[in-house]
Amino acid sequence: MMVAASSLIAITTLLAKVLGLGSEDTPLHPLQITAGRFLFAMMALAFFFLLKRFTISAPDYRIHFSRSFLGWLGVTLMFASVNYIPISDAISISFMNPIISMFIAIPFLHERIGRLRWFAALISFMGALILLRPGLESFQWAAFFAFGAALCFGFESILIKKLSQTESPLQILTLNNIIGCILSLTVTSLVWTNPSSTQWFQLAALGVIMVSAQALFIQSMKRSDASYALPFLYITLVFASVYDYFIFTTHPDWVSLLGAMTIVSGALLLGIGESVRKEKGKGGSVK
Repeated sequence: MMVAASSLIAITTLLAKVLGLGSEDTPLHPLQITAGRFLFAMMALAFFFLLKRFTISAPDYRIHFSRSFLGWLGVTLMFASVNYIPISDAISISFMNPIISMFIAIPFLHERIGRLRWFAALISFMGALILLRPGLESFQWAAFFAFGAALCFGFESILIKKLSQTESPLQILTLNNIIGCILSLTVTSLVWTNPSSTQWFQLAALGVIMVSAQALFIQSMKRSDASYALPFLYITLVFASVYDYFIFTTHPDWVSLLGAMTIVSGALLLGIGESVRKEKGKGGSVK
């Protein structure tokens, strides 16, 4: 399921790039692409609600709004970044969000960070610097969009962790798409251009595929241990590189490969450290 989710996530970034560059149509603003993502995701969820008769109960709207705002901003920055840099580079940088979440968890969740997790953070940060290509003629200023997305996703992860203590995953997913839809449609009115029939289809596909990826991700995390499932998410890089190559003939160079491998290594090390920490905690509770 996680592999399927990875392939779908890569497709959403590909669609965002196609819509942002325009191809044979007028390019759409990242804000409008994000609005399409939330609108059609919400429509897909609404159909599901009618079948399941799902109801929302006792939500914390303050946290939900903050989480949805960060998610909306992160998605918009991510969609903006793929217009200028390879999809694989943008996704690689976005994989820094577990590291960012770790730093945020120190003041907000009062978590203690061990040496292994600090080392993992350092490795991922080095990978991000590599992808920025400092000192090279191909310095990627647009990578800062992807950094901004990773920062937003990092904060969002902390809020999701808080919400998951009292609310169901389906309710969290639902309210995120409802609030995100309202917010994105309001903002995109400032930059709105009429999409072509092809672009409407692509926007619809983007929304449906995104919510499908989210559902697969949630089910994968529910059915297996996170330390086993999450590493498969990094296969997104493989799918993204393949899609980018066949559609835009983008060839990842050695800098992109080195940066991606470095960031993923740090994130995997962080996941291993987290798994070991949890196992020790379980052992301590048994004793």
